Amino acid sequence: MSKKLDDFRLKLAGKELVPLVIGGMGVNISTTELALEAARLGGVGHISDAMMPAVTDDVLGTHFVSEKLSRNCGNVKQPDKSGVFFQVAQVAEATRLYVSKTMERKQGPGLVFLNCMEKLTMGNPKETLQARLKAALDAGIDGITLSAGLHLASFALMADHPRFRDALLGIIVSSVRALKLFLKRAARVNRPPDYVVVEGPLAGGHLGFGLDWKKFDLKAIFQEVVQYLKKEGLPIPVIPAGGIFTGTDAVEYMEAGAGAVQVATRFTVTRESGLPEDVKQRYFEAEEEDIEVNMLSPTGYPMRMLKNCPAVSRRVRPACDAYGYLLDGTGHCSYLEAYYQAAQNGGADKLHEIQKVCLCTHMRRYQCWTCGHYTYRLKETTRRNPDGTYQILSAEHVFKDYQFSTDHQIALPEECVPCSVIRNPSAVIRDP
Repeated sequence: MSKKLDDFRLKLAGKELVPLVIGGMGVNISTTELALEAARLGGVGHISDAMMPAVTDDVLGTHFVSEKLSRNCGNVKQPDKSGVFFQVAQVAEATRLYVSKTMERKQGPGLVFLNCMEKLTMGNPKETLQARLKAALDAGIDGITLSAGLHLASFALMADHPRFRDALLGIIVSSVRALKLFLKRAARVNRPPDYVVVEGPLAGGHLGFGLDWKKFDLKAIFQEVVQYLKKEGLPIPVIPAGGIFTGTDAVEYMEAGAGAVQVATRFTVTRESGLPEDVKQRYFEAEEEDIEVNMLSPTGYPMRMLKNCPAVSRRVRPACDAYGYLLDGTGHCSYLEAYYQAAQNGGADKLHEIQKVCLCTHMRRYQCWTCGHYTYRLKETTRRNPDGTYQILSAEHVFKDYQFSTDHQIALPEECVPCSVIRNPSAVIRDP
């Protein structure tokens, strides 16, 4: 196929963009630097609001995590977390700070969006979600992509914001059924989404499928969504995501009616990614059999990750008093409950039997190596250094390879200094 992704354009808000969207990967894997590169190059980049107070601490030197821990320090060893809350004003401040600092640095013709997860219930699902959404709009984000949930109330939560009808708002779905539910609720505020991301079963991180994910196919779901919107007379761009590994993969979707494509896996191993350098090497080294879909996440969603990552085998004491991003409105989390039940029924010897992980702690420490299905192909995209490590790529290189490659070819980077001399300051972790 001789066509290139650059032969097409995504039309949003009167702009014509390179139809390449870098997905929002938390916790701070989709860094400000990665999103800004996508915007500079004329596409769309995402930052993620997953654990935003913690990310803001790491990047901007704030103290939201330690202040929350200080307020709850007397409760650290107690299983009852019903009194552990985020201060909504601080949630909003963290989001506003991080987003505004990102947008102040934006250059180029592209856009920067925020990926907003509904499953981050934070002990107060409605108010914390509303605070995050409105604070991002306050801070000038170009758009918000609603993810990890049906988001049936999300449009209503920000409907009175002055930018509600001006900012670009979209939703990630994995089925026509989920999209229908969302559109029905969005109609109540007379505000259709500006774009729809259709995420297939080969995506990374949390999946909108069960453990029978192999029965589903992105191309089929994508066409179902395209045909449904056409039937309803809704001219909304549809953006497929999950398993789009080459520029030619992207072109095939564009020719089938996509408005753009969303990609992520190949950007995890760029210099701008927030993953620590040693973890990027583990991604390069991975083989297909090293990747699994499991039910370890307390969210209840299946999650794809490298099966040798630390989160799979380590069971830590819940850190809800400092984090608590997955606590529901009554202070419950499936990992929290499993941990204390195991501790009561056999102590440390029983902890390894817990079938969930403390997602907050492991995500914060970059020990939960969520990944896309084609992570095992990353070694095809770079060169090997004399010391056996793999050369780290630039986001610009990967972006332009998607944009200009043909015939499923992947352009290798120029040979350069070993990646061991490269350091990523955004990956520094400060534990509470």
